[in-house]
Amino acid sequence: MGKKRKHGESSELVAQPKKEDTAPERPTRTLLGWKDKSLVTDEVDDSNVGSPIFRNKEKVLVTCSRRISYRYRHLMLNLVSLLPHCKKDNKVESKETKGTTLNELVELKSCSSCLFFECRKQKDLYLWMAKCPNGPSVKILVSAVHTMEELKLTGNHLKGSRPLLTFSANFEKDAHWKLLKEMLLQIFEIPKDHRKAKPFHDHVFVFSIADDHIWFRNYQISTHHNEADKLPRGGLDKMTLIEVGPRFCLNRSVHDSA
Repeated sequence: MGKKRKHGESSELVAQPKKEDTAPERPTRTLLGWKDKSLVTDEVDDSNVGSPIFRNKEKVLVTCSRRISYRYRHLMLNLVSLLPHCKKDNKVESKETKGTTLNELVELKSCSSCLFFECRKQKDLYLWMAKCPNGPSVKILVSAVHTMEELKLTGNHLKGSRPLLTFSANFEKDAHWKLLKEMLLQIFEIPKDHRKAKPFHDHVFVFSIADDHIWFRNYQISTHHNEADKLPRGGLDKMTLIEVGPRFCLNRSVHDSA
């Protein structure tokens, strides 16, 4: 039989302080390495003094009205494939209260802009572009529609890549053209850090004004070179543009703005 432990020994064992069971807190790790807490506090203090870094969180809701024709629906689907930062929703009833309905849908989808394709009498297509919920909004007649399936052009670019937006010099002429340019820039510009977007540019969105109409074209940026012979930065003379599609025209002269 084992010896009994004396009362004094048991009291000494109880009196000893226990070691800390919790492990020390590990530093935060990022993609660039281990982050030091002192550096983090300094960065926060500096950010409070200066202006915060701007991050584009633009999201666009794309939807259409009921009884839309198949050509206009294909045009909408072409734009959805070109805009990885958009969210597609079901058809909306074209009534007098469609503005309130669209604002609710934009809020539910956590978006900040809206593209609404409204078809009337199975013939006329109107495009609503809106910054929700406080505006501005514009309603434009869409004409000369040609989808990608109809054109069958040779151009091709990677899906989800970020486009370059170019505007003709006419957009700086009047105030209403400047407003339309800013709306097109915010809606069609894809955020740099979006999870569905590629981090490079390989196609161009062209918005040009002719006869008081806005003409839209989409071109692929093609470069003819081998892997050993890469183009230098700024070598635009060796680049060519190949049209991809779709094509459409925005008629501003018959629009109603709110």
